[in-house]
Amino acid sequence: MPNWELETELVAAGAQWILGLDEVGRGCLAGPVTLGAAAFRADDIGSDIPSDLKDSKQLSPKRREALMEPLRSFARALAVGECTNEEIDEWGISACLGIAALKAIHTVAEELAIEEATIILDGPHDYITPALSMLDAPELSFTPRVVTRIKADGSCASVAAASVYAKVTRDRQMDELAAAHPEWSAYGWAKNKGYGTAQHRAAIRENGVTPYHRLTWHLT
Repeated sequence: MPNWELETELVAAGAQWILGLDEVGRGCLAGPVTLGAAAFRADDIGSDIPSDLKDSKQLSPKRREALMEPLRSFARALAVGECTNEEIDEWGISACLGIAALKAIHTVAEELAIEEATIILDGPHDYITPALSMLDAPELSFTPRVVTRIKADGSCASVAAASVYAKVTRDRQMDELAAAHPEWSAYGWAKNKGYGTAQHRAAIRENGVTPYHRLTWHLT
């Protein structure tokens, strides 16, 4: 279950704002990669955590959806940043993870007038700092401190909140895309959300690609 242990350590070290970040869609064959951000002020750390909050992968779609309203009360701000499949093809997934993360950070920083922040990033690698120097990255008024933590989406309350928010947001987007294009029903996006299931790969072999597929990826 997620807790405030790491966030508490960071606040004790002087952090005034904590932003939990997590991604969804990294391994998909179609659609964007999406980064969620959940922002908390230092005095929020230690507050009650929504009872059902977990790593989004451990929750059913219904339970993730049910958490959206509690998360809006839990965090000071929530946001997502995305890079499209075309941007992934052009820049590569690592660069796009960083740019999408900076988009999400920029959104919450503007909303809350944040002038410094410590980022807790799920996973072992800091892909945010390299993205700061990319021409297509949004500008921040501060240089964030990035702390990486493997499986932070399951252990850190701020990252778990970002994980669920990002997952629900992207899943809704893929559902809307599937509904808008019934001619693409063979790809099964309403069910697989763009991931490389056997059905999805078989449909690509039979029908070819759509404008939403990542053409530089091994699709079949």
